[in-house]
Amino acid sequence: MRNNATILEVRDLLKTFGAVVAAKDINVDISKGEVVGIIGANGAGKTCFVNMVTGYLAPTEGSIKFEGKELVGLETRKITHSGISRSFQVSQVFHSMTVAENLMISLAIANNTAFDALRLMDTPELRKQLDAILTRYKLEAHRDSTVSALAQGVRKLLDIAMAVVSRPRILLLDEPTSGISVEEKFDFMDVVMDALKEDGVTVLFVEHDMEIVARYVSRVLAFYQGEIIADMPPKKALSDKKVQEFVIGKEHHKRNK
Repeated sequence: MRNNATILEVRDLLKTFGAVVAAKDINVDISKGEVVGIIGANGAGKTCFVNMVTGYLAPTEGSIKFEGKELVGLETRKITHSGISRSFQVSQVFHSMTVAENLMISLAIANNTAFDALRLMDTPELRKQLDAILTRYKLEAHRDSTVSALAQGVRKLLDIAMAVVSRPRILLLDEPTSGISVEEKFDFMDVVMDALKEDGVTVLFVEHDMEIVARYVSRVLAFYQGEIIADMPPKKALSDKKVQEFVIGKEHHKRNK
């Protein structure tokens, strides 16, 4: 019987490219409200897993259910509309536009399914939603700034804010702190995680920075050669012998004990 708290169910997931096995035997349940860190070396299967959940890649075999409904076979657009959104490692924003303009376009599309969505961009209701998002993601000071002139961290905040205007129940983030300085990464993640918690979003994020993983996630999925080798709380996962050997390295663990 399906747990009522379960929002995402993955069963017997397999992905092959000819003779190459990119993912196999993936079985995982994600509960509502969880913050899950996905870790692994390059090529371990992390992005393959995220791509299958979000519809960018079709699994060879297996099932992916979101709120009890099968996702396998659905287009990415339909998966997004169903309540799963995604933010990429490289920000997917309009660089020649301002922060407010980027968000207004996203809001117009999220609030209107008709083809005249962009014609209805500037309404009092959308302006109200815009102000709330700017405040939640600490972007008020950058409201009228052209995106190309912004620092990487601000661009990423905008990208994530744009990903949640459709009010997803699950958000997948691809290396959210990539390109952000050591001095800024915790402040950046505090803003992101506080905003997502306020919105009640279940979060899965791929991350190579183990300090970020240890501080922000409630659970770790560690990938190696296309399989999940650990599924446990962060402190236990980062001390696990397999994770130390195949993901983070024993020396890294010793330095950060």
